[in-house]
Order: sequence, then structure tokens, then C-alpha cells
Amino acid sequence: MPYDIVIGLEVHAQLTTRTKIFCGCSTTFGDAPNTNTCPVCMGLPGVLPVLNRKVVDCGIKLGLATGSTIAGRNVFARKNYFYPDLPKGYQITQYESPLCSRGSLEFLVGGLPKTVGITRIHMEEDAGKLIHDEHDPVSYVDYNRAGVPLLEIVSEPDIVSTDEAVAYLKALRQLLVYLEICDGNMEMGSLRCDANVSLKPQGSSAFGTRTEVKNINSFKYVQRALEYEIERQRQILDSGGTVAQETRLWDAQAGVTRSMRSKEESHDYRYFPEPDLVPLEVDAAWIELMRGTLPELPLARRERFMRQYALKPYDTDILTQTKALADYFEQCVQLYDAPKDICNWIMTEVLRVLKEEELASLKITPAMLIDLIRSVHNGVITASSAKEVFEAMASTGSSPGEIIAKRGLTQISDETELRELIKAAIEANPNQVAAYRKGKTGLAAFFVGQVMQATQGQANPRLANTLVKELLEK
Repeated sequence: MPYDIVIGLEVHAQLTTRTKIFCGCSTTFGDAPNTNTCPVCMGLPGVLPVLNRKVVDCGIKLGLATGSTIAGRNVFARKNYFYPDLPKGYQITQYESPLCSRGSLEFLVGGLPKTVGITRIHMEEDAGKLIHDEHDPVSYVDYNRAGVPLLEIVSEPDIVSTDEAVAYLKALRQLLVYLEICDGNMEMGSLRCDANVSLKPQGSSAFGTRTEVKNINSFKYVQRALEYEIERQRQILDSGGTVAQETRLWDAQAGVTRSMRSKEESHDYRYFPEPDLVPLEVDAAWIELMRGTLPELPLARRERFMRQYALKPYDTDILTQTKALADYFEQCVQLYDAPKDICNWIMTEVLRVLKEEELASLKITPAMLIDLIRSVHNGVITASSAKEVFEAMASTGSSPGEIIAKRGLTQISDETELRELIKAAIEANPNQVAAYRKGKTGLAAFFVGQVMQATQGQANPRLANTLVKELLEK
């Protein structure tokens, strides 16, 4: 039987605040275990949480960027469950009144637009981290992450393929990074994804039984986990069985999902209003203040790059992947109006270097890159020499002029010097000269090559080509 696929994603984004959501402990990743803790985030008796305003700022910014409705009155809730990584025995979150609701995210899938609704965006605190010993049957708990601020972004079940799921997650990550509210690092747990998936008979309006898949920490695993789960459910339904509503764990090593527990319902958590936090009022002035901090969003910037700079869709996709790279490109264009050439240099040389380092640590500033491009355009150096100069700039941080002078890479554009070299090449290759004059004009490239070889690649190739033809046709 053919089935329709129904997917919804729940994404937890760790915010880039310096301190936790309800206390002043640091959110720094990688510190010694259990050093960033205090009585508040450990839930000791008699302590009271205090909301971090920066967390609300981040939530409002994401709400505005997704066209969500921002709630004027927000009530926090306790989500009660017992697990070793939850020191208080409950998690402070939002339940009935999320900060943001009824938004959407527009993105491209295979070059075509797709819009996925966003049910809600709410603030909550993270739990600690369990570390399992590979050699002994014991587990350790690091509470540094307990109380770290999160935004949970819950999508509508509008996703109908694994490709759309990955594209949605990539677009959401890009938006979070553009807004500078999350670093988007999935490997370190800054962005975590749970997927709800179900199948229904094709064309049916009734949803099938869904399962929730947890522990997915990369785009590749999102696709693989969903593909496995879709096929597992398809086989169950085709054999006349019933899909159980449950929470399953993605086992990346085995490439399968495994049953963890039956799916909880909201009443299992005994939600009730958090008694230690007063309702949060978000007024219009606060919302407008945050609106003024929004950058140009990725999709809008992509469309503007194509329109303003006449760039190809693929190039604009790459240039706008991060705000930092898009800013770098535009800083270059402001210095020198050659967007296509600048794009080519960034797409090839700059991105090749960035495979090994972050843009912030790149030694080549926009001004330095423009000096290099100008040196090629003005005939100071050849295109091949420019790549050598770029490598030296990337490793040393020296300016193009310094490197060109030090290595003697200045292009030879002196007509008299080039004419003498061409005459020498003509005298040394009479057979090729005769062939050229009989109609094999492609041999002009041979003589240009002789000149380039004699000058170690420093001859002006355009001028050399003109002079070769002139002298051969005498």
C-alpha cells in the first residue's frame, strides 16, 4: 500500500548567553565537570530562580524572524519527572503559554520553495549530562549543563520527506546562527533534534500512529534515522501489524532505531505553573526593541545577492550560508566593484582555506583580498602567481604587495623584453612557425607557452599572445 509520510521536528537550541537561564553560573562548554553549578541550578532547598532577560531577547528575535505571534503574558511551568541528570526532579519550561506561536519557516528544497509551520517556540532549562563508563557498569553525571537556556522549536507536521526534514533543519540552524542566538554546533549538543514520524494511507486525512526518535546529532543522522523509521513502520503496516506509539533511540553505530519507552502524554509530567516565578509580561516596546536588532535574514539576503550582484543561485547559496561570510563578501564589494570576481575568489580560495579554520581567524582581510584582485586586474601579477600570493597571505598575514616584491612575482609587461623572448622562440622552432603560417593558428599557444616558460610564468599572457600573433604573421 502506498503511504504518505508525516514528519514533525522538535529542535532544542542552546542559547549563546554567558550565564544560565535562572542563575549566574557560566554556560561555557568544556569546563571541568560540575564546576559551573550553584544552589539554584542544583535545586537546593530555599533558593529562588531569577529569569535571565537575555533568554527572552533571544526568544523574541526568533519569534519575529519566523513571523510568530509573541505572547504578551508568559507563565512558566514545572515538568515533573525523575532522571539522574535532572537535579531538581523537575524542569522549568513553558507549557500552556509559550513565548511564540503560529510562525513559519520558508526555505528551499531542491531549488523549490517550501514553508513549514512552527507550532510553538518556548523557553526552558537544560538538564545535566550523563557520561557512561565503557569499562565499568557505572554512569557519571556532569551538572554543568543543568540550567543552560534552551529554546524548543516545535514544527507542524508539514514535512513529507527526509530531504525536506534535512532542509528544514539546515534552514533553522542557519537562521539561529544569523540571529547570533545559537552557535548551531550539533556535535557539542548546542542544537539537538527529535523527530516525530508516522505513515498514513495515501490521501487519508487521518494521521497514523507516530513514534518519536531521539538522540539525532547531525544532518546525516536525521536523514538516516528517518529513512530507517519510515521503512520499519512501512513493513509493520504492510504485514497487517500496528505501529506502537513510543519513544525510540537512534543508534548511529548500528544504523537502527531502538525502543526506549512508551510515549509519554502531557499528563504523565504533571505540569503545573512554576510557583517561584511570576508571570512574564512582554510589551510592544520590548518587541520593537528586538525587531531593531534583527539582521537581514538568510533567504532575503540570498535573493538580494542574486538581484543586486547578478550572481548564480548556487553561488548565493554558498555566500549566504553564514552571516559572517556574506558580510565578508559585501565588505569586499564595497572596496572594489567586481562582485563576480570577488565571488570566484571566495568560492575557490577563501573557502578552501576555511575548511581548516574559522572565518574569524582568517588572516586575509577584505582589503587584502581586494589588493590581490586589483593586482591581477591591473596586470601587476598573473592569475597563477596570484594563487601563490594568496597562499602566502593566508599563512603569514602579509600584504599582497609585500609578498609580490619579496618573491619577485611582478608580471612582465615590457613589450621590448617580450618581443625579444618571442623572437628567440620563433628562431628556435622553425617547424612550428611554418605550420602556423600554413593555417595551424592554434600553435600560437605553443609560442605563448615558450614565453611563459622562459619567464617562469611572469609574462603578461594577454600581451604575450598579442605579440606572438603579430610577429608570426610578419
